[in-house]
Amino acid sequence: MIDAERLFREARRPLCLGIGGGGDVVGALATAEACRLYHGARPVLGGVTWERRPIDPQPGPRSSDEVEGARRLGPGVLAAGAGTRVRSSGVRFAEARMAELLGEETVLVDVNCGPETIAAGLRAALAELGCDLVVFVDVGGDALARGDEPGLASPLCDAVMLAAAAILADDGQAPVLGGVFGIGCDGELTPEEVSERIAEVAAADGLGGARGLTAAVVERLDAAVEAIPTEASAQALRCFRGEVGEVTIRGGRRRVRLSLAGALSVYFDVPAALRSAARLAAAVREAEDLDAANDLLHSLDVRTELDYERELARAL
Repeated sequence: MIDAERLFREARRPLCLGIGGGGDVVGALATAEACRLYHGARPVLGGVTWERRPIDPQPGPRSSDEVEGARRLGPGVLAAGAGTRVRSSGVRFAEARMAELLGEETVLVDVNCGPETIAAGLRAALAELGCDLVVFVDVGGDALARGDEPGLASPLCDAVMLAAAAILADDGQAPVLGGVFGIGCDGELTPEEVSERIAEVAAADGLGGARGLTAAVVERLDAAVEAIPTEASAQALRCFRGEVGEVTIRGGRRRVRLSLAGALSVYFDVPAALRSAARLAAAVREAEDLDAANDLLHSLDVRTELDYERELARAL
C-alpha cells in the first residue's frame, strides 16, 4: 500500500505533471500548490505537447523538434519558459502560460514518444531538476477507463503517460504517484464510473489517499484558470464553491455533473492501477510510439482523441 501523505510530506522537489494535454497542467497545480503551501516544497509543474483543437488545430501532439524557446532535459522532455511555442504556428503551450504565471520553468513532455522513451526522458529530467517525487495527474479520471464507457473521448494521451509512469515506478529512481483531480469534471467518465474505477484500484491495494481543495489553493488555481484556457479544471473550482447539477463544456458536446467530488484529488499507486482499472495504460505499455499505442487501443475497439482530430482535419 502506498502512503501519499507521507510522500508529500517528505518531498522537497516534487514534479507534478498534467497527463491529459490542454489545461491538465492546471489540475496538476492543485497538487503542487498544496505541497508548496503545506509542506514547504519547491514543486515543478509540467504537462504534454498536446493542446486542444481550439488552441492548436493541427491534429495530435507536437514533437519536440517542432518546439522553440525550450531547452532539452532528456529524450522527448523539455524545460519550457514563457516564450515556448510551436515554431511553425506560434501556438503557445499551456505549460508556457503556466511558466509565465509562476515565473519559473515548467516541464513539457513530447507524448509522440512511446512510454519507454518518455520514462527515459523523465529520468533525465528528475536528475537535472533535482526532483524527488513524480505525480502524474489526470483531470476527470478517464486515465482509469476500461474503454467501454459511453462518454470516453480522450483515452490515448492519458494511457501513454500512465504507462510511462508505471515504467518509471518500476525502476525506483524516485517515488511515483498517480492522481485524479476533479472527479468527472472533464465530462467523459461519470462521477460514478470514476468512483468504481478508483474502487478497483483500492481493491488492488493501490489507493494512496485523497485531498480536498482549500481556499488558499483555489486562490492560486483561480489565477491559473484566468491565464490558461481550460474548461475541465475550472469545473473543480465551481464544485469547491458549492455548485451542483449538470453543466456543459466543449461547446455543449460534454456534460459535467458538478458535486463535492469534483473538489477532490485522489492519489493511487500506478502499478496497482495498471493491474486493475487502468487497462488501456496496461495495453499500451510496450508501444513504440503514439501511433502504435493508438493502434493497440483500436484493437480493443477504443476510439481516441487522435482519431477525432484527424477526422476533423480531413473534413476541412
